[in-house]
Amino acid sequence: MTGVPASAAGGSGAKPVRGGKLGTAAVNQASLWNIANILTMVRLLLVPGFVLLLFHDGGYDPVWRAFAWAAFAVAMITDLFDGHLARAYNLVTDFGKIADPIADKAIMGAALVSLSVLGDLPWWITGVILARELGITLMRFWVIRHAVIPASRGGKLKTLAQGTAAGMYVLVLTGPLATLRFWVMMVAVVLTVVTGLDYVRQAVVLRRQGLAAERAAAAERAAEALRAAAVTAADAGPAAGAAAGAKDVRGTAEARDAAEAER
Repeated sequence: MTGVPASAAGGSGAKPVRGGKLGTAAVNQASLWNIANILTMVRLLLVPGFVLLLFHDGGYDPVWRAFAWAAFAVAMITDLFDGHLARAYNLVTDFGKIADPIADKAIMGAALVSLSVLGDLPWWITGVILARELGITLMRFWVIRHAVIPASRGGKLKTLAQGTAAGMYVLVLTGPLATLRFWVMMVAVVLTVVTGLDYVRQAVVLRRQGLAAERAAAAERAAEALRAAAVTAADAGPAAGAAAGAKDVRGTAEARDAAEAER
């Protein structure tokens, strides 16, 4: 989970040029069926598969938990690869923008909720993490008209810590490893809260800056309209004066003609 939609769209048979970039034409002709989007779809399909493996045989069989861990690990790895491909080849589709963050949150949410249902993970941890993820997603939509909140280094560390901790909880661990996974999860929770607060700060600042920019632009448009109106009035002034003068001349001539006619 990177915070910014990472999935890409592939080209329509075009080969990458030197340097690993595709030309603008290839990007504009991007197809839905490319490797990055396929990896995102695989990650979405792994979510129900992971849940089925985790709950198989009551959810406490170490072998099936290991299979579930493998599915979870593959899902997390595909997130890294589709993001890398999207950045390296500069390929973006509307599907990728929507599906990538959904896939990220779906696999992590499924892991946390399932582990809490099994009694392996306290519900308050699941609630804190899911509330943060949902809140940040809604906040991105709140400020998207003004700016995009970039993924921070802390956010990436949070994602790594969450994935590592959740993966350790999926496995049946005992002894020191069971203690270690608890502290890894605590680190993930702290990073989740801290980075969430930082995103809130960024969102508030970006929204204020965006609103200020909009007000400044509106004031500039109003000033421009006033200047245009003043120029129009100044141009119309001499013409109006000339018309009034011509009218007075015509009135004087008509009065003189009338006087001559009476004589």
